[in-house]
Amino acid sequence: MRCIERHTKLFGKRLDTEERARKKAAREGHKQSENAQNLRGLRAKLYAKERHAQKIQLRKTIKQHEERNVKGAADEKEPANPIPSYLLDRANPTNAKALSSQIKNKRAEKAARFSVPIPKVKGISEEELFKVVKTGKKIAKKGWKRVITKPTFVGPDFTRRPVKYERFIRPMGLRYKKANVTHPTLNVTVQLPILGVKKNPNNPLLGYGYFSFPLLTFCHSIEVNVSDLGIVTASGKIAWGRYAQVTNNPENDGCLNAVLLV
Repeated sequence: MRCIERHTKLFGKRLDTEERARKKAAREGHKQSENAQNLRGLRAKLYAKERHAQKIQLRKTIKQHEERNVKGAADEKEPANPIPSYLLDRANPTNAKALSSQIKNKRAEKAARFSVPIPKVKGISEEELFKVVKTGKKIAKKGWKRVITKPTFVGPDFTRRPVKYERFIRPMGLRYKKANVTHPTLNVTVQLPILGVKKNPNNPLLGYGYFSFPLLTFCHSIEVNVSDLGIVTASGKIAWGRYAQVTNNPENDGCLNAVLLV
């Protein structure tokens, strides 16, 4: 971006820059219509949700412009009777409506930041999650061990427990440390390390604290390290961790895909 700005300062812009920008803006509506008609599956859902949010924001902006001229009564030059101090501001035009609209918009943006693209999903039963392993002598085999059939997250310092005391067995092929995360605004996909796993939106039991291991299933919320993306917080600091939602079945695809919640 800096190279483009430097080139523009040195050599100027093309003669038809404004015309090309105008034509590009005119084609934007056709492009949006084509995407709305041709996109399928999860991309269609995300695109429809993004367009819906844009339309709502546009309506709110138009409403704010309409409310600008209807804010309060006009000032009187000289009041006939003295007015108490707590009533002095009532006759003056106030920005109450504009402020309330701004606060509502900020709350909506904050809520949308943590709203997941896939809010509801079918829960996972224990029969589907575990496979019984019988161990011990041939005469009396004990069935207290379980093999996990779903992918799980393991940290960098993960070590297996001794075989004698290991109740839940995590296969090597189902251990994940990184995820392919898609940024919905930038339309880029990068591989980011996983920091932790949050609860499932529809089945809160399948998370930390219930089976003592974090699952990575469809629709699960995870926390990824986004320090390499250069995302900056409101205070100007580089963001370290951000939430993302798993959008595929990792046990079937062999990889973990997710959408960043921004």
